[in-house]
Amino acid sequence: MSLLSRLRLHRNFSMILNPDSSTPLSSKAKSRAALSLIKSESNPQRIIDICKSASLTPLSHLDRIAFSVAISKLTDSKSFDFIRNFLEDLKSRPDLRNERFISHSIVLYGQAGMLDQAIQTFEKMNQVGVDPSVKSLNALLFSCILSKKYDEVNRIFVDFSKKYSIKPNLDTYNTVIKAFCEMGKSSSGFSLLAEMDRKGIKPNATSFGTMLAGCYNEEKYDDVGKVLKLIEEHGMRPGLSTYNIRIQSLCKLRKSSEAKALFEGMLSRGMKVNSVTYSHLIHGFAREGNLEEAKELFRSMTKRGCNPDGPCYFTLLHFLCQSKDFETALEICKECTAKGWYPNFSTMKLLVEGLASISNVDEARELVGQVKEKFSGKADLWDEIEKSLAQ
Repeated sequence: MSLLSRLRLHRNFSMILNPDSSTPLSSKAKSRAALSLIKSESNPQRIIDICKSASLTPLSHLDRIAFSVAISKLTDSKSFDFIRNFLEDLKSRPDLRNERFISHSIVLYGQAGMLDQAIQTFEKMNQVGVDPSVKSLNALLFSCILSKKYDEVNRIFVDFSKKYSIKPNLDTYNTVIKAFCEMGKSSSGFSLLAEMDRKGIKPNATSFGTMLAGCYNEEKYDDVGKVLKLIEEHGMRPGLSTYNIRIQSLCKLRKSSEAKALFEGMLSRGMKVNSVTYSHLIHGFAREGNLEEAKELFRSMTKRGCNPDGPCYFTLLHFLCQSKDFETALEICKECTAKGWYPNFSTMKLLVEGLASISNVDEARELVGQVKEKFSGKADLWDEIEKSLAQ
């Protein structure tokens, strides 16, 4: 491509993010503009052009989010050739010919369900002057999990570690443990914990937390006890994150009463709980149809010095609308929007239409006006709902 053609292309890309070309955007502003445009775009080629216009890089957290959103949208539209061409083209950029970007592209291929391409990218790393290491191996194992190809994890873990003389680290083992648990083979994690011990790699809270969640999911309560014993044997004390995993797991199994007993045991021992603990319990009881218990937990939070976060509000609000308790839902909604937290579109729609059904049209209209102002991108959808309120 000639210099003139490249300059024209650069100008065209710049116009995508910054129609007012007299005011150049900073790198961060470009990333924000790209992310906003990608979220509202459905045309695959246009999504690619937006990404290229911002010169996204995995060094930036905001750019990584933009990459992920772009790949998700392209995957949803089954635009796999666009994904492949885009990621392969990026490798020609001098600033991206490094392990960090290659590892990130492996993960993005996994996100798209393109595991064969992820494996190929790993195996051809040396063609761009980068040798595979534990970082890129871990990316490939994580790619297997993202693409739900759990059977491939153990094969790659064993074969590629030997083939490329890579020494697995804690993250490697944690990823393989997670794969076993996702497959419903949590018991296999015990052999990995034993292997880690032999190799002098100390498991952490993530290792044991993943095992606990897997054992609960398979309802292997004896194995739950074994994991708890291993935690003690490794000189660790179960902390809040461990208890939150146990509470969430029990709630998922519709054993919220058992989860609450565990929660009350924590309180009796003087352990601090947080909004995550309450969120799991509120969701569990609400999902089981016990909204009174969910509401009581919500009210008791502040009494114990624990302020509700967004998920607590959104969970309770959703189930209140489902049970047609729109008046209480309105109170909860007003409280959380006053803090700048807004439920998703479907929950807000349920609430607005529910308020209208109990002849509270004025409050419904007020809510519509509020969300239209806050989220102008969905103004058209809210206009339709607003029209229906008058009928």
